[in-house]
Amino acid sequence: MDFGRLITAMVTPFDRAGEINWEATSRLVDYLIEEQKSEALVVCGTTGESPTLSDEEKLELFAYVLKKAAGRCKIIAGTGSNSTRHSIHLTQAAEKIGVDGVLLVVPYYNKPNQEGLYQHFAAIAGETSLPVILYNVPSRTSISMSTPTTLRLADIPNIVATKECLSVDQITQIVSACPADFRVYSGDDAAGLAALAVGGHGIISVASHVVGEQMAEMIQAYVSGDVRRAGALHRKLFPVFKGLFECPQPLPNPSAVKYALGLLGVDVGTVRLPLVPPSEEEAAFIAALL
Repeated sequence: MDFGRLITAMVTPFDRAGEINWEATSRLVDYLIEEQKSEALVVCGTTGESPTLSDEEKLELFAYVLKKAAGRCKIIAGTGSNSTRHSIHLTQAAEKIGVDGVLLVVPYYNKPNQEGLYQHFAAIAGETSLPVILYNVPSRTSISMSTPTTLRLADIPNIVATKECLSVDQITQIVSACPADFRVYSGDDAAGLAALAVGGHGIISVASHVVGEQMAEMIQAYVSGDVRRAGALHRKLFPVFKGLFECPQPLPNPSAVKYALGLLGVDVGTVRLPLVPPSEEEAAFIAALL
């Protein structure tokens, strides 16, 4: 399964009552594929506010986005959690719907050791035929999956990729020793070009909601050998990469990108509690950023 080089971790549009806005979801899918050049969409990942979505909402979203995309891009379902049994259940339900793959986050809060992480992901992969993308994001999970654990998992046939958010150092280590067909994606927009330079395959992105077309151009410039142009595009986009997360002060994803989409005329509503929308100062910063 080739998920492409630019994958967008899609926001979940809500209406004023805080329910999923299906019309806005339809428009967003078209916009991300046609205007922002996403080659795949992660549905119900961190940026999709997965912790606040019920299983019923997630399954509805998987089915709706899959139908709307209609083969124009790959659909990756966020089915990971800190419960192995629950992750298996949701992964199998997503497989029945027909998604192209699943994204499984490192278990959060219960803090398993490296052997526990291996057994968790191996157990889920063993109960599905879908391609699996691992997701290491220690800033959110409080633990990090080590390079040796990732490499052990890469030997499982349907574990095909990882989204790595720890460091370019770890991306380098994984790429240096993983099977040739195992893909490594940067989960940090600002580190995307550096990840490509050390052998990463692409970026699973938040900023691609608003600068995806330029990011796709940057990636294409790099893989075609125009490193100077890729670097120039990265430098141009860097303030957006950093600003959507840092603002004047750190702002939880996806509060900033949802606000930014609204400024661009793509209304996706606001966030569900416990997240909150940008403050007046943050909103002004995001507007200036764009």
